[in-house]
Amino acid sequence: MRVARSRPATRAPHFNLKDQNGNDVSSAALLVKGPLDVTFYRGVWCPYCNIELQAINEVLPQIQTYGANVVAISPQTPVNSRKSVRTNELGFPVLSDVNGQTGADFGLRFALPDYLVELYKNLKNDLPAFNNDPSWTLPMPARYVIGQDGIVLYSEVNPDYTRRPDPSDMFPVLEKATSSA
Repeated sequence: MRVARSRPATRAPHFNLKDQNGNDVSSAALLVKGPLDVTFYRGVWCPYCNIELQAINEVLPQIQTYGANVVAISPQTPVNSRKSVRTNELGFPVLSDVNGQTGADFGLRFALPDYLVELYKNLKNDLPAFNNDPSWTLPMPARYVIGQDGIVLYSEVNPDYTRRPDPSDMFPVLEKATSSA
């Protein structure tokens, strides 16, 4: 079940976040260089998220042939973002969305219901520790392709964290973005 795809002319929210090494990364600076693939994910503790990051990394050279950049955004701390990059051998940055504001700006942030909080606690997935945020919130998994003009060209949002789009779904969008630039 796909929950949302962007409507034409939807402007992506701007962001300025720290990468896994503490460097500032802004969407505006990345968009000057080319289209931008933004992937929201839950954290290094999520096996589905790690599989998705690895799948994107596998096609990263092809994404880059379109002049596009890739970033992943998670509410986790920079230390955990470094672990994501290291464990998954990623060739793109993992940005820390402290307190989930960027996820909220994209309309993705939600509070876990009490039964999931208890389940996560039982599974030793201590989100307040992973994220340095006591709120027990996460972003829904999502992927966006944003054109250089800041307009969302592709989006896939699904509250079912086990369902992720194939990275190749972005290729026709990136090709069109490159040919119209």
